[in-house]
Amino acid sequence: MRLEPLPALTDNYIWALADDDGARAILVDPSEPGPVFAAAEHGLRPAGVLLTHHHHDHIGGVPALLERWPNLPVFAPDDDRVPSAYRRVRDGETIELAGWRFDVLSVAGHTRSHVAYHGHGLLFCGDTLFSLGCGRMFEGTPEQMHASLNRLAALPPGTRVCCGHEYTLANAAFARVVEPANPALKRRIEEAQAMRESDRPTLPSTLAEECAANPFLRVDEAGVRASLTRHLGRAPTDSTDAFAALRRWKDGFAA
Repeated sequence: MRLEPLPALTDNYIWALADDDGARAILVDPSEPGPVFAAAEHGLRPAGVLLTHHHHDHIGGVPALLERWPNLPVFAPDDDRVPSAYRRVRDGETIELAGWRFDVLSVAGHTRSHVAYHGHGLLFCGDTLFSLGCGRMFEGTPEQMHASLNRLAALPPGTRVCCGHEYTLANAAFARVVEPANPALKRRIEEAQAMRESDRPTLPSTLAEECAANPFLRVDEAGVRASLTRHLGRAPTDSTDAFAALRRWKDGFAA
């Protein structure tokens, strides 16, 4: 198994999961065709596409890929805003593609129809969970997003988190304000800084790393609650209130 994040647009990643010879590959969220075409010049052969949600920076490359490979199967959420779908997927389904097998998880919050794909120790989670952060709630509610993140956090700790953007250091600036005494967060930031300085992706991380350092997965931890209480001027009433307050804080945060 070979897993590679193909940089695209400004800060997107197109994930390419290939078999051992590096050829037949599943592509996740191809935002533009160029990086895929470049990889094809070095032997990559697309075997299928997985889409997590309808935003253009995750599906924009699909028409050009289908023009070049007309029979390429495209799996997408059950949402008419995602065109060109070969098959619509729903929560609880299992899909099989080119020898790979993935469970479909509904993770509403960033969008109402967002899905994630979990299998082979990998989690393709689009813009729901980021390293040290989470996606904005463009269509969902705090209750939905918090439940989606909890669902992902309950997967095996060694699961590799393959999200859609290189946001780790930007998220780190906020996470450090929320939980400055967290040693796991300090280690993760140092690691991510070294990776970016050498022009390497900070992804994938693991769920264990995220549960130890990502404030959006730690809203019940004492350090996060203390920071939220100071920020709000009151204690959060419950986990969802804490998550909602943390997301609002992040939305207005300037490093």
